[in-house]
Amino acid sequence: MNDQPQDENHLIAERREKLSALRKLRQAAFPNDVRPNDHAHELLDHYHQETRESLETLQKKVSLAGRMMLKRVQGKASFATLQDASGRIQIYLNDEGVGGETHEAFKHWDIGDIVWVEGILFKTMKGELSIRASALRLVTKALRPLPDKFHGLADQEMRYRQRYVDLIMNQESRETFLKRSRITTTLRQLMHQAEFLEVETPMMHPIPGGASAKPFVTHHNALAQDMYLRVAPELYLKRLIVGGFERVFEINRNFRNEGISPRHNPEFTMMEFYAAYTDYRWLMDFTEQLLRDTAIAVCGHAKLSYQGQIVDLESPFARLTMVEAIRIEHPEWSASQLNDMDFVSTQLRSLGEDLKVPALRHAGLGSLQLALFEASAESKLWQPSFIVDYPVEVSPLARASDGNPAITERFELFITGREIANGFSELNDPEDQAARFHAQAAAKDAGDEEAMFYDADYVRALEYGMPPTGGCGIGIDRLSMLLTDRANIRDVILFPALKREEPA
Repeated sequence: MNDQPQDENHLIAERREKLSALRKLRQAAFPNDVRPNDHAHELLDHYHQETRESLETLQKKVSLAGRMMLKRVQGKASFATLQDASGRIQIYLNDEGVGGETHEAFKHWDIGDIVWVEGILFKTMKGELSIRASALRLVTKALRPLPDKFHGLADQEMRYRQRYVDLIMNQESRETFLKRSRITTTLRQLMHQAEFLEVETPMMHPIPGGASAKPFVTHHNALAQDMYLRVAPELYLKRLIVGGFERVFEINRNFRNEGISPRHNPEFTMMEFYAAYTDYRWLMDFTEQLLRDTAIAVCGHAKLSYQGQIVDLESPFARLTMVEAIRIEHPEWSASQLNDMDFVSTQLRSLGEDLKVPALRHAGLGSLQLALFEASAESKLWQPSFIVDYPVEVSPLARASDGNPAITERFELFITGREIANGFSELNDPEDQAARFHAQAAAKDAGDEEAMFYDADYVRALEYGMPPTGGCGIGIDRLSMLLTDRANIRDVILFPALKREEPA
């Protein structure tokens, strides 16, 4: 293992010498006039059933460019495998096809170099579709060797830090990100079909809002004021509902200055959407169908295998209160006990929870129930489950229930033990919203870094009148984890947050 950097440095030095030799001969090592007409997968897909004889008759001329992943020199003939964005295909070359000088030059090219080939499609004796080269060019000289196929990619840190290498070497990784792209494309199409307007709202906020989270702070020189990377777009999207757009959505980044874990990245992607004249019940129905349709479009079905277990998106999603969800895991606790602050506090302490942290120090029953749910039941919700009726004190932007002012018309959707979506009937009473903001500001003053700020402009917007509205946010990264069967959020984010690399 200790010899590997030294070996790599030796190989890099050799490649630099080759590049230097090309430049001395005035041969282009980085030409910019290459225009391939074909892709490997399309050729393989279209011509794989052709016989050797039919291809000889067809004499199909193609041109393709890709990274050289394999190379075999066999006397007067050579083979190579080129990999482009779509897949891999074999090329065959000899002196007769490309000329002796080009063939000799090819023998000195390296694995990882990018090569352009033009030639005729044919099938080898073993039936492998290949290109018989009539022209060949070096397009890009690679100075660094690719990692060993069986050992180099075992380093997860390298895969995340050098995603470009991971994508070159790992077909499974490429497929993950192609599927992630299909997920966002499908969601966008489904939202358009439901007559939602796609919008963009600010990434830098003078007042962070829309979620209980610790923000990143920066400074705007021209405005001479601190700004915050947004924790959520919610308050701006609801301003648009006030303005008369009745259905809006946005797919974009949020930033929260919090921990990093297999399910958390400080920079993450959300889709938030708001629909006037709806409520949280409509939102649950819509969100359930949206996720089901997305799974079918992307995976071909709505019964998924995730980490070796079935996840059923076909059947109706469960709908439970927090107390009901807790009692599934702890049937020995009665509903009346779970509505007793002393009992809930005792159980939290027995689970190792610190009730002296700012968020719980002055907590009411609702906050304590939420903490107990998170500690005892959340991770067990494998099948899709809507948890409903969140307490007012932890839902500062949600409408209170008409039947019980202590709870809100809010849900969170859990699948495989993690939150996928959060939605509620929006609070549109400006006086109630102002009072909730004041309570959040007091909590912040008491030390809760995740409590919200008071947003006077948003209250002013509500004073102009917002129609009854339902809003929901769906975590695109976590949805991508589910639909690509990935256990770590870093596997579905192209460039996840990492500690700065120490210089060599």
